[in-house]
Amino acid sequence: MTGEEPSDLIRSVSRALRVLEEVSRADRPLSVKVIARRCGLNLSTSYHLVRTLCYEGYLHRRPEGDYLPGSQVAERFHEMLESFERPPRGSEVLRHLADSSGHSAYLAQLAHGRLMVVDVAEGPRSPWLEDLQAGLETAPHATALGKALLLSLPSRVRHGILTEYGLRRFTSATPASVEDVEEELAGLRPGQVVEEHGQFRAEVACAAAVVPGTQWAIGISARGLAIPPAAAAHLALAVRDLGRP
Repeated sequence: MTGEEPSDLIRSVSRALRVLEEVSRADRPLSVKVIARRCGLNLSTSYHLVRTLCYEGYLHRRPEGDYLPGSQVAERFHEMLESFERPPRGSEVLRHLADSSGHSAYLAQLAHGRLMVVDVAEGPRSPWLEDLQAGLETAPHATALGKALLLSLPSRVRHGILTEYGLRRFTSATPASVEDVEEELAGLRPGQVVEEHGQFRAEVACAAAVVPGTQWAIGISARGLAIPPAAAAHLALAVRDLGRP
């Protein structure tokens, strides 16, 4: 949830979304009784909400009587990704970057102040990062992708995004304040490669840059606290390639 609660909030919709969120984040199918307890709802209300969500395709009832996310959740997820007007060759360039460098490659954009990862091509020289997957919102202040995009914005806008999002600590190296982020970016020019070392995940480094003439950033990750020079060179070529008409 974001912002203040609206005066015309429809409680039944909020409850249904709460049920969907609980079922989606669970590591196993949930019974209605468990859903009711986790959502703080009475059992009768939970049954009504679960039946409605099943009817609409957002939950699936197993023969055992417990519930999983339904197919409509996946449909909405794919529609969300398609709503981002990605560069026409984005996936191709990302895959080539991952293949040529051996490092996982990411395409991201700031949308309404939120950093969204829109495409990923995994590479064997990078760790799997569960929070840097297609369709997920991640932290602008602790990732190279976020910082590269923030660098392209006026300081006032940048400050507003960081203040609203909050500066969650991921590791001991994560910037603790807006001023810390500004200090990191102070010596860089918009469009330059931005690196972070262990700020998002311990013993992982990332580098990213904004594609010229766009609001997209391409990034790579690497095990350890340094970006190999060869990988940085491949990243620069991919950024230039995607920026071509």
